[in-house]
This record gives sequence, C-alpha cells and structure tokens, in this order.
Amino acid sequence: MFTLRKAQARGHADHGWLDTRHTFSFAGYHDPNHMGFRGLRVINEDRVLPGRGFGTHSHQDMEIISYVLEGALQHRDSMGTGAVIRPDDVQRMSAGTGVSHSEFNASDSELVHFLQIWLLPSRPGIPPGYEQKTFTRQQKDGRLQLVASPDGAGGSVTIHADARLYAGLFDQGAAGELLLGEGRHAWVQIVRGKARINGHDMEAGDGAALSGEAAVQIEGIAASEVLVFDLA
Repeated sequence: MFTLRKAQARGHADHGWLDTRHTFSFAGYHDPNHMGFRGLRVINEDRVLPGRGFGTHSHQDMEIISYVLEGALQHRDSMGTGAVIRPDDVQRMSAGTGVSHSEFNASDSELVHFLQIWLLPSRPGIPPGYEQKTFTRQQKDGRLQLVASPDGAGGSVTIHADARLYAGLFDQGAAGELLLGEGRHAWVQIVRGKARINGHDMEAGDGAALSGEAAVQIEGIAASEVLVFDLA
C-alpha cells in the first residue's frame, strides 16, 4: 500500500523569523489522521532567518535528527556540546532521561533551511547523547546511503530506535532501490526536486507511507534529494 502525503497538505506556521511545515501533528498543528507513521513521529521543514532560532528548551525520550539543506545551524546543549551543522551533515541527539538544547541560524546574513526529525526510542530512560557525521554528495550520488541506524552500520550515526535512515541524490533517469524485510514499512520524503517512487511521481515536500511493499524503488525525474526511513 502506498499512501501519498502532498507537500501542500502539511501543517504550516509562519512566525516571522521561522517558516515551518509539519508533515505530522506538532505544536499548534493537530491532525488526528497524521500523528506520525510507525516509529516516525515528526518531520518538520524549517526555514529560520539570519541570527534567529530556537532558544533553550528541553526534550525527553526522543531520538532527534537534524538534516541541513541550506545554510548553517548552530547547536548547543546541556551535555556541553557546541557544533555547527551544515549541508551533508547528519546530527543525532538522544534526549533520553532529559536534555536541554538550542538551535540557531549560525549566519547573520543567510537563511538556514533544515529538517528536524523525531523518532520514538526503542526504550525510555537511556542516557542522553550526541553524534554528528558528514556524508558527502559522492556517497549519496545515485544511491541510498545509510546515514542513521541502530548499530552504526557503515559509519552511520547510531540511533536508539528500530529504524534506518537513508539519503540519496538522484539526477534525471538515475535509479535506486531499497529492499524491505518482511513486516517492515517505509516512509519516503522528497527533500528537493522530483522523483518517481514505486511508480508514483512526487516532488519536494511530498512524503509517502509504504506498507506491504517488497522494496522502495526510486527514479529521478529532475535532480532530487530523497530520504527513506526503514521502519518496524
């Protein structure tokens, strides 16, 4: 079964300094039909003005991934971590027993555009943690590169969730495939461009839930960037 979630159907809020779109219910946007998919709870597409950002706030028992598309994101947290996240970086923060953090646009002149992703952890109460790695465009060109997994396979960041996240870049005509194990599900998010997923044309901001499918099949329609979540 293939269920399409069009970009324009997402929740939207414009706070002036922040333009945000919610694939699933979040903050003031509530849709009982879109509370998440399997262990995937949040995909927010955020655009933050120069010098602005999210002040210090707390989370608990959530695996949080930041994926920057344009600009640079400044991260600070109560674990003592200070880092700048740029395109091709993948940041993982495990909130666990509790962590406070802030995320700000690191530039005084350029917009930062990024995805914030939340996954439900396999178990509550783990120690909080942080990890950040870079995956080059060459690693993602014409293929799905594993960027997050429960066991850190292939140099991916380690997430404490039964999920694997892949990122790929597909030019027009380029194709890729991810086989899904029995009983597994997938969420596909088109980050940029246009791609055909299991025979369905999708464009930037579109997402899709796949259940009962043997594989995720990707074909680039125009230069595209695609995220694929392999979920329990």
